[in-house]
Amino acid sequence: MGIIHSICISEKKGTQKHAVPKAEVIEDWGIRGDAHAGKWHRQISLLGLEQIEEFRARGADVAFGAFGENLVVEGYHFRTLPIGTVFKAGSVILEMTQIGKECHSHCEIYKKMGDCIMPREGVFAKVLHGGTLFPGDEIIIVDQPDSSD
Repeated sequence: MGIIHSICISEKKGTQKHAVPKAEVIEDWGIRGDAHAGKWHRQISLLGLEQIEEFRARGADVAFGAFGENLVVEGYHFRTLPIGTVFKAGSVILEMTQIGKECHSHCEIYKKMGDCIMPREGVFAKVLHGGTLFPGDEIIIVDQPDSSD
C-alpha cells in the first residue's frame, strides 16, 4: 500500500509543476489542468517519496513537482514494478505504461546536481477510470502482470 503525499500540475509545458490540493482525474486523459494530460500513454507521472528523499539527502533542495511528477507516493519503488501494474486510489484506476524517460536536454536539477532521478525512477501511467484524488489518499496495487510471461 502507498500514500499520495502530493499532487502536482503545470498549466504549461516546460514549466515546473506545483502542488494542488486535489486533482480531478479524467479517464483516458490525465489530470484536469495539467499541460501533460492528453490521449497518450503518459497521462500521469508518478515518483516515489523515498527516492525524492534520498536525492534531497545528497544536497538537492527540490520541492514536490520539481521533477515533473504529478503524484508523489510513499510506499512504492515504482521502477521495480512491471509495466502493466494497475493501481487504484479511491475510484481512480491507473495502469503503469512506462518506466523512466529519455532526458533530451538536461533540466535545471541536472545542471545543479549532475543528476536527475526522474529519467530512471519516474514512471508513467494511463487513466483507466477517473475520479478525484487528494493528498493522503491510499493507493494500492490491484493487478500486476506475471513476470514469467
